[in-house]
Amino acid sequence: EPENMPAYLIGHITVKDPDKWKTYVDGVQKSLMPFAAEIVFRGKRAAVLTGNHSYQHTVVIKFSDQQTLQQWYHCDAYQALIPVRDEAADVVIVSYDA
Repeated sequence: EPENMPAYLIGHITVKDPDKWKTYVDGVQKSLMPFAAEIVFRGKRAAVLTGNHSYQHTVVIKFSDQQTLQQWYHCDAYQALIPVRDEAADVVIVSYDA
């Protein structure tokens, strides 16, 4: 049986309401704890070098595997944050296998 491969979640974000966004981010950090996830990178866009990319911020979160990533995304703690997320920002979330 193959070893579990790390999985990464990438979020592209344009904040609409900074106060609600802070509430969401704080909630996400708490929701990640049981899943041993690691925030690899969080940053603000400096420049688009090729193509079109309108989002201001990006976050990269590492999980032990895709199954754990999916368990986190569908957990009650994260699902409860989705209405706050959608009011706070325009967000695209994508998962990747490494």
